[in-house]
Amino acid sequence: MDIKRTVLWVIFAFSLFLIWDNWMRHNGKPSLFFPTPTAQTKNASASASANGAVPTSSASATAASVATTATGEAAPVIKSELITITTDVVKADIDTIGGELKHLELLKHKDGTDHTRNMVLFDHSAKRTYLAQTGLLGGAFPNHRSGFVAKPGVRTLGDGNQVQLVLESEQSGIKLTKTYTFKKGDYIIDVRHDVTNNSGAAISPSLYLQLLHDGTKPESGGMFSGSGEFYAPAVYTESDKFQKLDFEKIGKGTDSHAKQSDNGWVAMLQHFFVSAFIPQEKTKREIFTKQVDTNLYAVGNVLPMGTVAPGATVTMNARLYSGPQESAKLESIAPGFELVKDYGVLTIIAKPLFWVMEQIHKMLGNWGWTIVVFTIAIKLALFPLSAAGYRSMAKMKVVTPKMQAVRERFKNDPQKMNQAMMELYKTEKINPLGGCFPILIQMPVFLALYWVLQASVEMRGAPWVGWITDLTSPDPWYILPVVYAISMYITTKLNPAPADPMQAKMMMFMPLAFSVMFFFFPSGLVLYWVVNNILSIGQQWVINNKLIPPEHKA
Repeated sequence: MDIKRTVLWVIFAFSLFLIWDNWMRHNGKPSLFFPTPTAQTKNASASASANGAVPTSSASATAASVATTATGEAAPVIKSELITITTDVVKADIDTIGGELKHLELLKHKDGTDHTRNMVLFDHSAKRTYLAQTGLLGGAFPNHRSGFVAKPGVRTLGDGNQVQLVLESEQSGIKLTKTYTFKKGDYIIDVRHDVTNNSGAAISPSLYLQLLHDGTKPESGGMFSGSGEFYAPAVYTESDKFQKLDFEKIGKGTDSHAKQSDNGWVAMLQHFFVSAFIPQEKTKREIFTKQVDTNLYAVGNVLPMGTVAPGATVTMNARLYSGPQESAKLESIAPGFELVKDYGVLTIIAKPLFWVMEQIHKMLGNWGWTIVVFTIAIKLALFPLSAAGYRSMAKMKVVTPKMQAVRERFKNDPQKMNQAMMELYKTEKINPLGGCFPILIQMPVFLALYWVLQASVEMRGAPWVGWITDLTSPDPWYILPVVYAISMYITTKLNPAPADPMQAKMMMFMPLAFSVMFFFFPSGLVLYWVVNNILSIGQQWVINNKLIPPEHKA
Protein backbone atom coordinates (compact mmCIF):
# COMPACT_ATOMS: atom_id res chain seq x y z
CA MET A 1 0.00 0.00 0.00
CA ASP A 2 2.86 2.36 0.78
CA ILE A 3 4.32 1.63 -2.65
CA LYS A 4 1.03 2.43 -4.35
CA ARG A 5 0.81 5.76 -2.56
CA THR A 6 4.40 6.46 -3.56
CA VAL A 7 3.46 5.85 -7.18
CA LEU A 8 0.49 8.20 -6.86
CA TRP A 9 2.73 10.89 -5.42
CA VAL A 10 5.18 10.39 -8.28
CA ILE A 11 2.29 10.89 -10.70
CA PHE A 12 1.19 13.96 -8.77
CA ALA A 13 4.72 15.39 -8.83
CA PHE A 14 5.07 14.68 -12.54
CA SER A 15 1.78 16.44 -13.25
CA LEU A 16 3.05 19.47 -11.37
CA PHE A 17 6.20 19.29 -13.47
CA LEU A 18 4.09 19.29 -16.65
CA ILE A 19 2.31 22.43 -15.46
CA TRP A 20 5.62 24.10 -14.68
CA ASP A 21 7.07 23.09 -18.06
CA ASN A 22 4.07 24.50 -19.91
CA TRP A 23 4.20 27.69 -17.87
CA MET A 24 7.85 28.08 -18.91
CA ARG A 25 6.95 27.64 -22.57
CA HIS A 26 3.99 29.97 -22.21
CA ASN A 27 6.40 32.67 -21.03
CA GLY A 28 8.90 32.10 -23.83
CA LYS A 29 11.43 30.03 -21.89
CA PRO A 30 12.93 26.72 -23.13
CA SER A 31 11.02 23.48 -22.65
CA LEU A 32 12.58 20.24 -21.50
CA PHE A 33 10.31 18.30 -23.87
CA PHE A 34 10.03 20.56 -26.91
CA PRO A 35 13.24 22.45 -27.74
CA THR A 36 11.68 25.26 -29.72
CA PRO A 37 13.08 28.39 -31.30
CA THR A 38 13.60 31.24 -28.85
CA ALA A 39 14.58 34.06 -31.15
CA GLN A 40 12.33 36.95 -30.27
CA THR A 41 14.14 39.98 -31.59
CA LYS A 42 12.20 42.89 -32.95
CA ASN A 43 10.30 42.03 -36.11
CA ALA A 44 11.72 43.31 -39.35
CA SER A 45 9.89 46.20 -40.91
CA ALA A 46 7.48 45.56 -43.75
CA SER A 47 9.69 47.35 -46.24
CA ALA A 48 12.81 45.44 -45.27
CA SER A 49 11.18 42.03 -45.44
CA ALA A 50 9.11 42.55 -48.54
CA ASN A 51 11.87 41.62 -50.96
CA GLY A 52 13.81 39.17 -48.83
CA ALA A 53 17.04 37.99 -50.41
CA VAL A 54 18.04 36.24 -53.58
CA PRO A 55 20.08 33.10 -52.84
CA THR A 56 23.01 32.36 -55.11
CA SER A 57 24.23 28.87 -55.90
CA SER A 58 27.64 28.14 -54.39
CA ALA A 59 30.23 26.29 -56.41
CA SER A 60 30.87 23.90 -53.54
CA ALA A 61 27.14 23.29 -53.02
CA THR A 62 27.59 23.45 -49.25
CA ALA A 63 25.39 26.45 -48.55
CA ALA A 64 23.50 29.29 -50.13
CA SER A 65 24.68 32.84 -49.71
CA VAL A 66 22.57 35.96 -49.81
CA ALA A 67 22.86 38.94 -52.10
CA THR A 68 21.43 42.23 -50.96
CA THR A 69 20.29 43.15 -54.48
CA ALA A 70 19.41 41.20 -57.60
CA THR A 71 22.17 41.13 -60.17
CA GLY A 72 22.05 42.05 -63.82
CA GLU A 73 19.76 44.16 -65.88
CA ALA A 74 16.65 45.52 -64.21
CA ALA A 75 13.33 44.24 -65.45
CA PRO A 76 10.65 46.70 -66.61
CA VAL A 77 8.79 48.35 -63.77
CA ILE A 78 5.47 46.64 -63.18
CA LYS A 79 2.93 47.79 -60.64
CA SER A 80 2.37 45.45 -57.70
CA GLU A 81 -0.99 43.73 -57.85
CA LEU A 82 -2.33 41.09 -55.49
CA ILE A 83 -4.21 38.36 -57.32
CA THR A 84 -6.57 36.34 -55.13
CA ILE A 85 -7.21 32.67 -55.86
CA THR A 86 -10.06 31.01 -53.95
CA THR A 87 -10.86 27.31 -53.67
CA ASP A 88 -13.05 25.39 -51.27
CA VAL A 89 -10.20 25.07 -48.72
CA VAL A 90 -7.81 28.02 -49.26
CA LYS A 91 -7.75 31.68 -50.20
CA ALA A 92 -4.37 32.80 -51.54
CA ASP A 93 -2.92 36.19 -52.48
CA ILE A 94 -0.08 36.17 -55.00
CA ASP A 95 1.85 39.34 -55.84
CA THR A 96 2.73 40.20 -59.44
CA ILE A 97 6.05 41.45 -58.04
CA GLY A 98 8.08 38.28 -57.90
CA GLY A 99 5.05 36.03 -58.16
CA GLU A 100 5.45 35.35 -54.44
CA LEU A 101 2.74 33.86 -52.25
CA LYS A 102 2.09 36.57 -49.65
CA HIS A 103 -1.11 35.50 -47.91
CA LEU A 104 -2.85 32.16 -47.42
CA GLU A 105 -6.03 31.56 -45.42
CA LEU A 106 -7.28 28.10 -44.52
CA LEU A 107 -11.05 28.29 -44.96
CA LYS A 108 -11.73 25.12 -42.94
CA HIS A 109 -9.68 26.13 -39.89
CA LYS A 110 -10.18 29.03 -37.50
CA ASP A 111 -7.53 31.15 -35.82
CA GLY A 112 -6.38 29.80 -32.45
CA THR A 113 -7.02 33.05 -30.55
CA ASP A 114 -9.79 34.70 -32.60
CA HIS A 115 -12.35 32.12 -33.72
CA THR A 116 -14.12 34.66 -35.95
CA ARG A 117 -11.14 34.69 -38.34
CA ASN A 118 -9.73 32.01 -40.59
CA MET A 119 -6.33 30.53 -39.82
CA VAL A 120 -3.64 32.43 -41.75
CA LEU A 121 -0.35 30.80 -42.72
CA PHE A 122 1.51 32.89 -45.30
CA ASP A 123 1.26 36.55 -44.37
CA HIS A 124 3.04 39.87 -44.79
CA SER A 125 2.07 42.36 -42.10
CA ALA A 126 3.52 44.38 -39.24
CA LYS A 127 3.28 41.33 -36.96
CA ARG A 128 4.23 38.50 -39.27
CA THR A 129 6.42 37.84 -42.31
CA TYR A 130 5.84 34.44 -43.86
CA LEU A 131 6.37 34.14 -47.63
CA ALA A 132 6.92 31.54 -50.34
CA GLN A 133 9.36 32.75 -53.00
CA THR A 134 10.82 31.28 -56.18
CA GLY A 135 13.06 32.56 -58.98
CA LEU A 136 16.09 31.96 -61.15
CA LEU A 137 19.81 32.18 -60.44
CA GLY A 138 22.87 32.20 -62.70
CA GLY A 139 22.47 35.47 -64.55
CA ALA A 140 20.22 38.45 -65.14
CA PHE A 141 17.16 36.25 -64.87
CA PRO A 142 13.69 36.84 -63.37
CA ASN A 143 13.50 36.25 -59.63
CA HIS A 144 11.14 37.02 -56.74
CA ARG A 145 11.84 40.75 -57.11
CA SER A 146 11.02 40.92 -60.81
CA GLY A 147 7.77 42.15 -62.23
CA PHE A 148 5.40 39.51 -63.61
CA VAL A 149 2.37 39.84 -65.85
CA ALA A 150 -0.64 37.71 -64.97
CA LYS A 151 -2.46 36.06 -67.83
CA PRO A 152 -6.25 36.45 -67.77
CA GLY A 153 -8.19 33.56 -66.32
CA VAL A 154 -10.61 32.27 -63.72
CA ARG A 155 -9.62 33.15 -60.14
CA THR A 156 -12.24 31.12 -58.23
CA LEU A 157 -12.61 27.36 -58.23
CA GLY A 158 -16.37 27.39 -58.62
CA ASP A 159 -17.72 24.08 -59.90
CA GLY A 160 -14.40 23.04 -61.42
CA ASN A 161 -11.72 20.75 -60.05
CA GLN A 162 -8.80 23.16 -60.34
CA VAL A 163 -7.89 26.78 -60.95
CA GLN A 164 -4.61 28.10 -62.37
CA LEU A 165 -2.68 31.34 -62.23
CA VAL A 166 -0.07 31.90 -64.95
CA LEU A 167 2.57 34.60 -64.45
CA GLU A 168 5.22 35.65 -66.97
CA SER A 169 8.38 37.73 -66.65
CA GLU A 170 11.14 38.30 -69.20
CA GLN A 171 14.57 39.77 -68.53
CA SER A 172 17.56 39.89 -70.90
CA GLY A 173 15.73 37.56 -73.27
CA ILE A 174 15.09 34.95 -70.57
CA LYS A 175 11.41 34.31 -69.91
CA LEU A 176 10.20 32.66 -66.72
CA THR A 177 6.64 31.38 -66.63
CA LYS A 178 5.26 30.44 -63.20
CA THR A 179 2.11 28.40 -63.11
CA TYR A 180 0.29 27.92 -59.80
CA THR A 181 -2.31 25.13 -59.84
CA PHE A 182 -4.84 24.92 -56.98
CA LYS A 183 -7.03 21.82 -56.76
CA LYS A 184 -10.37 21.12 -55.16
CA GLY A 185 -10.16 19.92 -51.55
CA ASP A 186 -6.35 19.97 -51.66
CA TYR A 187 -3.75 21.94 -49.72
CA ILE A 188 -1.05 21.04 -52.27
CA ILE A 189 -0.28 23.80 -54.77
CA ASP A 190 1.54 22.65 -57.90
CA VAL A 191 4.18 25.20 -58.91
CA ARG A 192 5.59 24.79 -62.42
CA HIS A 193 8.51 26.84 -63.74
CA ASP A 194 9.10 27.07 -67.51
CA VAL A 195 12.31 28.78 -68.61
CA THR A 196 12.46 29.88 -72.26
CA ASN A 197 15.76 31.08 -73.68
CA ASN A 198 15.01 33.87 -76.17
CA SER A 199 18.58 35.16 -76.07
CA GLY A 200 21.32 34.31 -78.54
CA ALA A 201 23.45 32.25 -76.15
CA ALA A 202 23.07 29.10 -74.08
CA ILE A 203 22.32 29.59 -70.37
CA SER A 204 22.60 27.41 -67.25
CA PRO A 205 19.99 28.70 -64.80
CA SER A 206 19.15 27.30 -61.36
CA LEU A 207 15.75 27.45 -59.74
CA TYR A 208 15.43 28.41 -56.08
CA LEU A 209 12.49 27.64 -53.83
CA GLN A 210 12.53 29.29 -50.42
CA LEU A 211 10.31 29.91 -47.42
CA LEU A 212 10.85 33.14 -45.48
CA HIS A 213 9.76 33.55 -41.86
CA ASP A 214 10.40 35.96 -39.01
CA GLY A 215 11.69 34.63 -35.70
CA THR A 216 9.10 36.25 -33.46
CA LYS A 217 7.37 33.92 -31.02
CA PRO A 218 3.72 33.25 -31.96
CA GLU A 219 0.85 34.49 -29.86
CA SER A 220 -0.38 31.88 -27.41
CA GLY A 221 -4.00 31.11 -26.72
CA GLY A 222 -3.32 29.95 -23.16
CA MET A 223 -0.85 28.12 -20.97
CA PHE A 224 -1.93 24.68 -22.14
CA SER A 225 -4.06 25.34 -25.21
CA GLY A 226 -1.16 27.15 -26.80
CA SER A 227 1.65 25.36 -25.05
CA GLY A 228 2.86 23.80 -28.28
CA GLU A 229 3.01 27.08 -30.24
CA PHE A 230 6.25 27.54 -32.18
CA TYR A 231 7.76 28.32 -35.56
CA ALA A 232 10.74 26.32 -36.85
CA PRO A 233 12.37 25.42 -40.18
CA ALA A 234 12.90 21.76 -41.03
CA VAL A 235 14.79 19.71 -43.61
CA TYR A 236 14.25 16.11 -44.69
CA THR A 237 16.35 13.83 -46.88
CA GLU A 238 16.37 10.04 -47.12
CA SER A 239 19.96 9.86 -45.87
CA ASP A 240 19.80 12.35 -42.99
CA LYS A 241 16.09 11.94 -42.18
CA PHE A 242 14.06 14.63 -40.40
CA GLN A 243 16.02 17.58 -39.02
CA LYS A 244 14.21 20.25 -37.04
CA LEU A 245 16.15 23.52 -36.89
CA ASP A 246 15.75 26.80 -35.02
CA PHE A 247 16.14 30.43 -35.99
CA GLU A 248 18.65 31.30 -33.29
CA LYS A 249 21.21 28.78 -34.56
CA ILE A 250 20.58 29.82 -38.16
CA GLY A 251 21.31 33.42 -37.16
CA LYS A 252 24.56 32.35 -35.48
CA GLY A 253 25.53 30.10 -38.37
CA THR A 254 25.71 27.07 -36.06
CA ASP A 255 22.77 25.11 -37.47
CA SER A 256 23.58 21.67 -38.86
CA HIS A 257 21.60 19.95 -41.60
CA ALA A 258 21.93 18.12 -44.90
CA LYS A 259 23.45 20.40 -47.54
CA GLN A 260 22.72 18.53 -50.76
CA SER A 261 20.56 15.69 -51.98
CA ASP A 262 18.42 14.47 -54.86
CA ASN A 263 15.32 13.96 -52.72
CA GLY A 264 13.43 15.31 -49.72
CA TRP A 265 11.85 18.62 -48.85
CA VAL A 266 12.21 21.83 -46.82
CA ALA A 267 9.50 23.12 -44.51
CA MET A 268 8.39 25.72 -42.03
CA LEU A 269 6.69 24.14 -39.03
CA GLN A 270 4.22 25.52 -36.53
CA HIS A 271 1.73 24.08 -34.07
CA PHE A 272 -0.84 21.99 -35.99
CA PHE A 273 0.22 23.34 -39.44
CA VAL A 274 3.11 23.14 -41.91
CA SER A 275 4.26 24.64 -45.21
CA ALA A 276 6.78 22.78 -47.36
CA PHE A 277 8.41 23.01 -50.78
CA ILE A 278 8.68 19.52 -52.27
CA PRO A 279 10.78 19.48 -55.47
CA GLN A 280 10.39 16.70 -58.00
CA GLU A 281 12.13 13.48 -57.01
CA LYS A 282 15.62 12.49 -58.23
CA THR A 283 16.55 16.11 -58.89
CA LYS A 284 19.89 17.27 -57.50
CA ARG A 285 19.61 20.22 -55.16
CA GLU A 286 21.42 22.33 -52.63
CA ILE A 287 19.73 22.85 -49.26
CA PHE A 288 20.28 26.17 -47.53
CA THR A 289 19.28 28.11 -44.45
CA LYS A 290 20.10 31.78 -43.95
CA GLN A 291 19.35 34.85 -41.89
CA VAL A 292 18.46 37.32 -44.63
CA ASP A 293 17.60 40.35 -42.51
CA THR A 294 16.98 41.38 -38.93
CA ASN A 295 14.76 38.67 -37.45
CA LEU A 296 14.09 37.22 -40.91
CA TYR A 297 15.18 33.71 -41.93
CA ALA A 298 15.02 31.49 -45.01
CA VAL A 299 15.12 27.78 -45.72
CA GLY A 300 15.11 26.48 -49.25
CA ASN A 301 16.52 24.58 -52.22
CA VAL A 302 18.61 25.53 -55.23
CA LEU A 303 18.03 23.21 -58.20
CA PRO A 304 20.23 23.35 -61.35
CA MET A 305 18.09 23.24 -64.51
CA GLY A 306 20.89 22.24 -66.88
CA THR A 307 21.93 23.95 -70.10
CA VAL A 308 19.19 25.68 -72.06
CA ALA A 309 20.02 26.29 -75.72
CA PRO A 310 18.78 29.40 -77.56
CA GLY A 311 15.13 28.97 -78.45
CA ALA A 312 14.68 26.03 -76.06
CA THR A 313 12.43 25.69 -73.02
CA VAL A 314 13.01 23.63 -69.88
CA THR A 315 10.47 22.83 -67.18
CA MET A 316 10.83 22.03 -63.51
CA ASN A 317 7.93 21.09 -61.27
CA ALA A 318 7.55 21.40 -57.51
CA ARG A 319 4.76 21.15 -54.98
CA LEU A 320 3.99 23.54 -52.17
CA TYR A 321 1.99 22.06 -49.30
CA SER A 322 0.53 24.59 -46.89
CA GLY A 323 -2.09 23.29 -44.52
CA PRO A 324 -2.94 21.21 -41.46
CA GLN A 325 -0.83 18.35 -40.13
CA GLU A 326 -3.50 15.71 -40.73
CA SER A 327 -1.99 12.26 -40.31
CA ALA A 328 -4.04 10.63 -43.08
CA LYS A 329 -2.76 13.17 -45.62
CA LEU A 330 0.84 13.69 -44.54
CA GLU A 331 2.03 10.15 -45.26
CA SER A 332 0.74 10.30 -48.85
CA ILE A 333 2.37 13.64 -49.71
CA ALA A 334 6.07 12.78 -49.52
CA PRO A 335 8.41 10.30 -47.79
CA GLY A 336 9.00 11.32 -44.18
CA PHE A 337 6.41 14.09 -44.30
CA GLU A 338 4.42 12.53 -41.45
CA LEU A 339 7.35 13.42 -39.15
CA VAL A 340 6.29 17.07 -39.07
CA LYS A 341 3.59 15.97 -36.62
CA ASP A 342 5.48 15.91 -33.33
CA TYR A 343 4.17 13.59 -30.60
CA GLY A 344 7.06 14.39 -28.27
CA VAL A 345 9.00 11.81 -26.28
CA LEU A 346 6.22 9.17 -26.45
CA THR A 347 5.87 8.95 -30.24
CA ILE A 348 6.24 5.17 -30.16
CA ILE A 349 3.03 4.97 -28.07
CA ALA A 350 1.20 8.09 -29.25
CA LYS A 351 1.28 7.26 -32.97
CA PRO A 352 -0.43 3.83 -32.75
CA LEU A 353 -2.74 5.21 -30.07
CA PHE A 354 -3.91 7.94 -32.45
CA TRP A 355 -4.33 5.38 -35.23
CA VAL A 356 -6.69 3.36 -33.02
CA MET A 357 -8.62 6.52 -32.15
CA GLU A 358 -8.89 7.40 -35.85
CA GLN A 359 -10.51 4.04 -36.57
CA ILE A 360 -13.04 4.61 -33.78
CA HIS A 361 -13.68 8.16 -35.02
CA LYS A 362 -14.49 6.86 -38.50
CA MET A 363 -17.42 4.99 -36.96
CA LEU A 364 -18.59 7.63 -34.47
CA GLY A 365 -17.77 10.93 -36.18
CA ASN A 366 -17.17 12.72 -32.87
CA TRP A 367 -13.77 12.97 -31.17
CA GLY A 368 -15.27 13.34 -27.69
CA TRP A 369 -17.21 10.08 -27.96
CA THR A 370 -14.11 8.58 -29.55
CA ILE A 371 -12.19 9.33 -26.35
CA VAL A 372 -15.01 7.81 -24.27
CA VAL A 373 -15.07 4.58 -26.31
CA PHE A 374 -11.26 4.46 -26.38
CA THR A 375 -11.17 4.76 -22.57
CA ILE A 376 -13.69 1.94 -22.23
CA ALA A 377 -11.59 -0.24 -24.54
CA ILE A 378 -8.43 0.47 -22.52
CA LYS A 379 -10.28 -0.30 -19.28
CA LEU A 380 -11.61 -3.61 -20.61
CA ALA A 381 -8.17 -4.58 -21.88
CA LEU A 382 -6.65 -3.90 -18.46
CA PHE A 383 -9.50 -5.48 -16.47
CA PRO A 384 -7.69 -8.80 -15.73
CA LEU A 385 -4.66 -6.91 -14.46
CA SER A 386 -6.85 -4.54 -12.46
CA ALA A 387 -8.70 -7.47 -10.91
CA ALA A 388 -5.40 -9.01 -9.85
CA GLY A 389 -4.34 -5.66 -8.45
CA TYR A 390 -7.52 -5.23 -6.44
CA ARG A 391 -7.24 -8.79 -5.11
CA SER A 392 -3.74 -7.93 -3.96
CA MET A 393 -5.07 -4.75 -2.31
CA ALA A 394 -7.79 -6.76 -0.58
CA LYS A 395 -5.19 -9.16 0.79
CA MET A 396 -3.13 -6.20 1.93
CA LYS A 397 -6.14 -4.87 3.79
CA VAL A 398 -6.60 -8.22 5.57
CA VAL A 399 -2.99 -8.38 6.73
CA THR A 400 -2.77 -4.69 7.65
CA PRO A 401 -3.00 -5.49 11.41
CA LYS A 402 -0.10 -7.94 11.05
CA MET A 403 1.91 -5.32 9.15
CA GLN A 404 1.22 -2.78 11.88
CA ALA A 405 2.40 -5.30 14.48
CA VAL A 406 5.64 -5.85 12.55
CA ARG A 407 6.24 -2.10 12.31
CA GLU A 408 5.62 -1.68 16.00
CA ARG A 409 7.87 -4.60 16.94
CA PHE A 410 10.85 -3.42 14.85
CA LYS A 411 10.25 0.33 14.84
CA ASN A 412 13.83 0.94 16.02
CA ASP A 413 15.44 -1.45 13.55
CA PRO A 414 14.47 -0.63 9.92
CA GLN A 415 16.55 -3.44 8.47
CA LYS A 416 14.85 -6.15 10.54
CA MET A 417 11.50 -4.49 9.85
CA ASN A 418 12.02 -4.82 6.08
CA GLN A 419 13.11 -8.46 6.46
CA ALA A 420 10.06 -9.24 8.58
CA MET A 421 7.75 -7.48 6.07
CA MET A 422 9.20 -9.49 3.19
CA GLU A 423 8.66 -12.71 5.15
CA LEU A 424 5.07 -11.64 5.84
CA TYR A 425 4.50 -10.94 2.10
CA LYS A 426 5.93 -14.36 1.26
CA THR A 427 3.86 -16.18 3.89
CA GLU A 428 0.62 -14.44 2.88
CA LYS A 429 1.47 -14.71 -0.85
CA ILE A 430 1.12 -10.98 -1.35
CA ASN A 431 2.73 -8.89 -4.08
CA PRO A 432 3.17 -5.39 -2.61
CA LEU A 433 3.37 -3.96 -6.16
CA GLY A 434 0.18 -5.71 -7.31
CA GLY A 435 -2.06 -2.72 -6.73
CA CYS A 436 0.33 -0.43 -8.62
CA PHE A 437 0.42 -2.23 -11.95
CA PRO A 438 -2.88 -0.83 -13.35
CA ILE A 439 -1.75 2.71 -12.51
CA LEU A 440 1.75 2.23 -13.92
CA ILE A 441 0.42 0.79 -17.18
CA GLN A 442 -2.08 3.62 -17.61
CA MET A 443 0.51 6.36 -17.13
CA PRO A 444 2.14 5.95 -20.59
CA VAL A 445 -1.37 6.00 -22.12
CA PHE A 446 -2.23 9.14 -20.14
CA LEU A 447 0.97 10.92 -21.20
CA ALA A 448 0.71 9.74 -24.82
CA LEU A 449 -2.88 11.00 -24.99
CA TYR A 450 -1.64 14.36 -23.68
CA TRP A 451 0.82 14.64 -26.61
CA VAL A 452 -1.83 13.42 -29.07
CA LEU A 453 -4.16 16.22 -27.96
CA GLN A 454 -1.29 18.70 -28.24
CA ALA A 455 -0.24 17.58 -31.74
CA SER A 456 -3.42 16.45 -33.53
CA VAL A 457 -4.99 19.16 -35.63
CA GLU A 458 -7.87 16.71 -36.18
CA MET A 459 -9.00 17.47 -32.61
CA ARG A 460 -8.28 21.21 -32.82
CA GLY A 461 -11.64 22.90 -32.43
CA ALA A 462 -13.40 19.51 -32.25
CA PRO A 463 -16.48 19.60 -29.99
CA TRP A 464 -17.87 16.91 -27.75
CA VAL A 465 -21.23 17.91 -26.24
CA GLY A 466 -22.72 21.20 -25.05
CA TRP A 467 -20.11 23.40 -23.45
CA ILE A 468 -17.08 21.43 -24.70
CA THR A 469 -16.38 23.03 -28.08
CA ASP A 470 -12.65 22.29 -28.34
CA LEU A 471 -11.16 19.11 -26.90
CA THR A 472 -7.63 20.55 -27.10
CA SER A 473 -8.55 23.50 -24.85
CA PRO A 474 -9.41 23.54 -21.12
CA ASP A 475 -13.03 23.10 -20.01
CA PRO A 476 -14.40 26.68 -20.05
CA TRP A 477 -16.91 25.98 -17.23
CA TYR A 478 -14.64 23.60 -15.22
CA ILE A 479 -17.39 20.99 -15.12
CA LEU A 480 -15.18 18.06 -16.08
CA PRO A 481 -12.51 18.86 -13.43
CA VAL A 482 -15.24 19.03 -10.76
CA VAL A 483 -16.76 15.72 -11.91
CA TYR A 484 -13.26 14.28 -11.89
CA ALA A 485 -12.74 15.42 -8.27
CA ILE A 486 -16.01 13.78 -7.19
CA SER A 487 -15.24 10.52 -8.99
CA MET A 488 -11.70 10.50 -7.62
CA TYR A 489 -13.04 11.06 -4.09
CA ILE A 490 -15.41 8.10 -4.45
CA THR A 491 -12.62 5.93 -5.84
CA THR A 492 -10.36 6.88 -2.92
CA LYS A 493 -13.09 6.01 -0.42
CA LEU A 494 -13.56 2.60 -2.03
CA ASN A 495 -9.87 1.78 -1.60
CA PRO A 496 -8.63 0.43 1.73
CA ALA A 497 -7.84 3.30 4.10
CA PRO A 498 -4.15 3.91 4.88
CA ALA A 499 -3.04 2.89 8.34
CA ASP A 500 -1.21 6.17 8.80
CA PRO A 501 -3.70 9.01 9.60
CA MET A 502 -1.45 11.55 7.88
CA GLN A 503 -1.36 9.45 4.73
CA ALA A 504 -5.13 9.11 4.90
CA LYS A 505 -5.51 12.90 4.95
CA MET A 506 -3.08 13.31 2.05
CA MET A 507 -4.97 10.72 0.01
CA MET A 508 -8.18 12.67 0.56
CA PHE A 509 -6.36 15.82 -0.58
CA MET A 510 -5.23 14.22 -3.86
CA PRO A 511 -8.58 14.52 -5.72
CA LEU A 512 -8.72 18.25 -5.00
CA ALA A 513 -5.12 18.80 -6.08
CA PHE A 514 -5.56 16.89 -9.34
CA SER A 515 -8.85 18.66 -10.02
CA VAL A 516 -7.19 22.08 -9.73
CA MET A 517 -4.45 20.98 -12.13
CA PHE A 518 -7.04 19.72 -14.59
CA PHE A 519 -8.51 23.23 -14.80
CA PHE A 520 -5.59 23.94 -17.18
CA PHE A 521 -5.37 20.62 -19.03
CA PRO A 522 -7.04 19.95 -22.42
CA SER A 523 -10.66 18.98 -21.82
CA GLY A 524 -10.18 15.82 -23.91
CA LEU A 525 -7.55 14.61 -21.45
CA VAL A 526 -9.78 15.37 -18.45
CA LEU A 527 -12.64 13.56 -20.21
CA TYR A 528 -10.41 10.48 -20.45
CA TRP A 529 -9.77 10.51 -16.70
CA VAL A 530 -13.41 11.21 -15.78
CA VAL A 531 -14.57 8.22 -17.82
CA ASN A 532 -11.69 6.16 -16.46
CA ASN A 533 -12.66 6.97 -12.84
CA ILE A 534 -16.34 6.24 -13.40
CA LEU A 535 -15.43 2.89 -14.91
CA SER A 536 -13.04 2.26 -12.00
CA ILE A 537 -15.89 2.75 -9.53
CA GLY A 538 -17.99 0.14 -11.34
CA GLN A 539 -14.98 -2.11 -11.74
CA GLN A 540 -14.19 -1.98 -8.02
CA TRP A 541 -17.78 -2.88 -7.20
CA VAL A 542 -17.63 -5.91 -9.51
CA ILE A 543 -14.29 -7.03 -8.11
CA ASN A 544 -15.30 -6.48 -4.47
CA ASN A 545 -18.61 -8.31 -4.85
CA LYS A 546 -17.86 -10.94 -7.47
CA LEU A 547 -14.15 -11.67 -7.65
CA ILE A 548 -12.62 -11.22 -4.20
CA PRO A 549 -12.99 -14.31 -1.98
CA PRO A 550 -15.00 -13.71 1.23
CA GLU A 551 -11.99 -14.43 3.43
CA HIS A 552 -10.19 -11.42 1.90
CA LYS A 553 -13.02 -8.96 2.55
CA ALA A 554 -12.91 -6.75 5.61
